[in-house]
Amino acid sequence: MDIYSVLKKFYLYFQDKKRRMYIDKLIKKGLRIGKNVDIVDTFFLDPSHCFLIAIGDGCTICPNVRFLAHDASTKKNLGFTKIGKIEIEENCFIGDSAILLPGVTIGPNSIVGAGAVVTRDVPPNVIVAGNPARQLFSIQEYLTRIEALSKGKRIFGKEYHIKNLTPQKCKEILESVGDDIGFIV
Repeated sequence: MDIYSVLKKFYLYFQDKKRRMYIDKLIKKGLRIGKNVDIVDTFFLDPSHCFLIAIGDGCTICPNVRFLAHDASTKKNLGFTKIGKIEIEENCFIGDSAILLPGVTIGPNSIVGAGAVVTRDVPPNVIVAGNPARQLFSIQEYLTRIEALSKGKRIFGKEYHIKNLTPQKCKEILESVGDDIGFIV
């Protein structure tokens, strides 16, 4: 193992430890996180109002997601700030760079698309996307569409995970995807 690999391993270890320590600090301040929650990479969990945030069991929070439990836009003119709970119920997926504003609940088993701005409650078992976020499909409709798209296409296995990619595997994926989309386990 070369020095670069060793240093990278230490760097990633300390980044993960720093992230876990920060989350533990927010939990001590009132943040509620269920079991088997996966918070990937960077995030913003409104540290000054984290006690207003609850994330249910089995959720995935993708990189760059922002939970804003307060809105200080009224402070200058009215002298006070709007605050509200943000509740993510169980088994939700919050896509990359989504923004959740004060006073919203994401119903169980729902998906918030990448870049969505959630300004109101999301019902259970639906997919929302956009700015402001709006309902696109039920989870079942979405899964049926994706399953139909996958018919006749190669579904790449775990050996194609990012940590195992080689130039040849990248080439195979590129050829399979073409001008469309592909699938990987």
